[in-house]
Amino acid sequence: MFCIATALPQWLVLLFKDNHSAAHSALLIALVAAMGLAIGSIRFRGLELGVAGVLFSGLLVGHLYGRQNLPALNETVMEFVREFGLILFVYTIGVQVGPGFLASLRKNGLPLNLMAAAIVLLGALIVVGVHVVGKVPVPAAVGLFSGATTNTPSLGAAREALKGLNASDEAITQPGIAYAMAYPFGIIGIILSMLLIRLMFRIHPQREAEAFARQEELHTPRLATMNIEIKNPNFDRMVMENIPTLEDGGVVISRLKTGSSVVIPRRGTIVRTGTILHAVGEPDRLEELRLIVGDQSEVDLKAIPGPITTRRVLVTRRQVLGKTPRQLKLDERMGVTITRINRAEIELSAHSNVSLQFGDTVVLVGSEEAIARASAEMGDSIQRLNHPQIIPLFVGIALGVLLGSIAIPLPGMPAPVKLGLAGGPLLVAIILSRLGNIGPVVWYMPLSANFMLRELGIVLFLSCVGLNAGHRFLETLMGPGLAWMGYGALITIVPLMLVGAAARLFRKTNFMTLCGLLAGSMTDPPALAFANSIATSTAPSISYATVYPLVMLLRVFVAQLLVLILMR
Repeated sequence: MFCIATALPQWLVLLFKDNHSAAHSALLIALVAAMGLAIGSIRFRGLELGVAGVLFSGLLVGHLYGRQNLPALNETVMEFVREFGLILFVYTIGVQVGPGFLASLRKNGLPLNLMAAAIVLLGALIVVGVHVVGKVPVPAAVGLFSGATTNTPSLGAAREALKGLNASDEAITQPGIAYAMAYPFGIIGIILSMLLIRLMFRIHPQREAEAFARQEELHTPRLATMNIEIKNPNFDRMVMENIPTLEDGGVVISRLKTGSSVVIPRRGTIVRTGTILHAVGEPDRLEELRLIVGDQSEVDLKAIPGPITTRRVLVTRRQVLGKTPRQLKLDERMGVTITRINRAEIELSAHSNVSLQFGDTVVLVGSEEAIARASAEMGDSIQRLNHPQIIPLFVGIALGVLLGSIAIPLPGMPAPVKLGLAGGPLLVAIILSRLGNIGPVVWYMPLSANFMLRELGIVLFLSCVGLNAGHRFLETLMGPGLAWMGYGALITIVPLMLVGAAARLFRKTNFMTLCGLLAGSMTDPPALAFANSIATSTAPSISYATVYPLVMLLRVFVAQLLVLILMR
């Protein structure tokens, strides 16, 4: 039989055998990660495993390692790398989705989140059936729940729950094996459900995309501008900020013309009949202002030559964070008006209730000299924007670990429930990124840094899971593995088809929105990519982001509950 020692130099053989060496663990993890990412990048009929390829390369290396009778992997090192990788992964997810989390639970997001939660709970019910009827061990059944829904954090949560119950090493290994069995169809099944729903209801994706775009225009009006001449005599000689809708209605006056000169309004500016206002706001608010004060003017103040200009400026200076445009008093101190705030590609009117956050882009109107001074006060530093905030990262992780360690006793449970290393950092990241900053501590993370840390975290986690489970994978596959794959397919496809068909039949949910809902309920980026390729629309990404945070937390929590309930 082939022996690794016959093909490698002696020093390298000793390195592979020295499981107490940090170099030994680092070498194995690096090899598994590189090979797995290469496997994951192979495309077949438009599909690829992606980062899940790391899990399968870990299983392969772990299997070969066992066949060569090499020493067991250093469990202490592997456990640290695995759990820290999981922390990085879920924390960066929370940072990304946090700013839009509350918005996702508002009017349009609530029905979507309820449907996504139904998919999670139906999957959990099938897991219970698989355990009771199919006699699948609890650790394996929960691993199928994670793999069939392509949700890695729930796998980490299940392992933590098993450790809390002092389960055997074999039991703690089983979720990773079952996860690998169910994962491939987990990806394919989500896409298959989209295609089946499209076929069942004879849906034309591009028409659905166009219908969604029309609805978006109706419900999400963009900011507009209007030149309004004051003709109502009640506003003659009135202080401008006393005009209705200006303070509370989300309308900002960027410049005004009295006589022949165009000027930047300041606090206390007095207007007269005949004054022309250049207003910025939502169209219905602008129309409301026009009806109150006068008529729309044919004079475009922006087209009149003069020293007034417009510039977009980045908010990167800590001293202005959390302050509203009114609190900054740029109009009084510098003669500059903030008319718009762009945050995460959403344009907001700069009315008095909007607080500035790190990374916002504000539109300033004023003279070149005044805007230069205001720009310096705002920061306007791309270098600072792209510089990762390392201290807040570790503070956030520490808070997440502390929160995840709090035991929550539930009646009838053999052990308390914890958010754990999967749920604690995720919830803390959502809260902190939503706040934006606490004093001088900024919770902003550049998108490139976020993606880098996220990919690093999931690669480390899956490498260790695969290496630890590899020695049992082939044995399981030749035994109950094929049945487990079938059970995993049921966990994937049945909830998606039931909820998807009901959403289309009873709620008439737009198909593109529905595709994003199905992908988000499984927290599966490849499925989202497929949904985006069906037709040109932002609907899948919007609904995916809407349900993603709640589903992620729910899957982590349900995975633990399944372990605690079924192992009583």
